[in-house]
Amino acid sequence: MTGFARAVATHGGCTITWEIKSVNGKGLEVRFRTPPGFDALELAARDRAKTAFARGSLQAGLTITREASEAGIVIDSDKLQALIDASRPFVERGEASPPAFDGLLAIRGVLKGEDDCADDDREGLEKAVLVTFDEALSALKSARREEGAALSGILSTVLDEITALRDQAADVAAARPEAMRDKFAAKLADLLDGDLPEDRLAQEAAILAVKADIREELDRLTAHIDSARILLDGGSPVGRKLDFLSQEFNREVNTLCSKSGDSELTRIGLALKASVDQFREQIQNVE
Repeated sequence: MTGFARAVATHGGCTITWEIKSVNGKGLEVRFRTPPGFDALELAARDRAKTAFARGSLQAGLTITREASEAGIVIDSDKLQALIDASRPFVERGEASPPAFDGLLAIRGVLKGEDDCADDDREGLEKAVLVTFDEALSALKSARREEGAALSGILSTVLDEITALRDQAADVAAARPEAMRDKFAAKLADLLDGDLPEDRLAQEAAILAVKADIREELDRLTAHIDSARILLDGGSPVGRKLDFLSQEFNREVNTLCSKSGDSELTRIGLALKASVDQFREQIQNVE
């Protein structure tokens, strides 16, 4: 969900520039920085952003400047005189000093220059601002799509790693019942210093095998892997779905680790946790 886009257009001697930066976000959040007098356009621009994107934190900045060839410094004499007249009673009563000319010029709206395009065909200018914003959104979408294409390959590789580890865990699990029976028999023989009836040995080993059975977790893990691949191959926004699916990955792997009774399965479980964590980190970039 990261990206940057810039769109520039001209209208009536004014240059319109939009810059949009996108970073990761669980939902869609759009923040605007606009010149004074253009705040009303934020609602329409926000609706356009919601149509274009589903997730991400966007920061959009708008600047409007008059082209240098037509630029000029203009003093709003009426506003300047109004400020002088408003200050006169305070000066006559000795409550304030006469206002300095440079101080008056520093008041917003008194001195007009290159940035003052707001009064030039206001309706047409606002339409041009929104059209330029659409162009910036389109450019940002292209940038994010390129990032997504690269990210898809990374996620597929991580899923391949999870699949391989899942298969390793299945191989270890297939050999566990017999190994558990032998291990259990050896421990009991040490404790009892004698033979244990075969039927009792088989019963106790079966109970332990049921408690340590991870086939259900492996089956669910396989189903989650298949679901993740289907989502990655789809064209619609899938970030939220993948985020939820990663939690299911983590739940199954945690259960597998808790049932582990030997070092090899524990090693595989920890490797699975590392791969799942990597998957969760990467999908934060997915819309």
